[in-house]
Amino acid sequence: MRIKHNTTYLNHHPQHLGKHLKRIRIDTVVGMGFSNLIAFFIMLTTAATLFKAGVHDIQTSAEAAEALRPIAGEFTFILFAAGIVGTGLLAVPVLAGSAAYAVAELLKKPASLGLSFHAAKDFYAMIAIATLLGVILDFSGIDPIKALLWSAVINGIVAVPLMIALMHMASRPKVMRSFIIGKYVKYLGWAATFVMTVAAATLGFMTFFK
Repeated sequence: MRIKHNTTYLNHHPQHLGKHLKRIRIDTVVGMGFSNLIAFFIMLTTAATLFKAGVHDIQTSAEAAEALRPIAGEFTFILFAAGIVGTGLLAVPVLAGSAAYAVAELLKKPASLGLSFHAAKDFYAMIAIATLLGVILDFSGIDPIKALLWSAVINGIVAVPLMIALMHMASRPKVMRSFIIGKYVKYLGWAATFVMTVAAATLGFMTFFK
């Protein structure tokens, strides 16, 4: 029998919860592990090349590509372009999909890539709109380096109230029923929320009072 992937089903069949949580945990650990490992090597490569050479203020993608020159030589920009294209092909469906999930859930519309187009028209329309906005942004003349920087800053600041709300809801039986988080997860979650709050406050202080 096929198990339905929705909270209503799990509320009535909590015995299936462990299997779903295990799948989600593995997916999260593997995904976050690889993303952080890649980010670490990006920073390490840039520090060992550009920063060491005295390049401390990168304004264009061409300047960022120079970090690969000691490895790729004359093929630096080809390798960098291939990486950008590959990253874009990976990021566009993920970012557009996550935005569509958020908006669809806010509007209480059906949202799942497992649903057909006719069953979730609004959800797929949001994916198309988000992708189109991304394409338009490419031709807007906005500095891509600054856009990446400020999008990361905004995400970090917005994450604080979202994490507080998430931790609050995840600890309430009225909201989560039998799926409330455990004691250790609660401690780790609030600790991470505190660290994010301090980081956001520090960023704000350094930005406006430096």
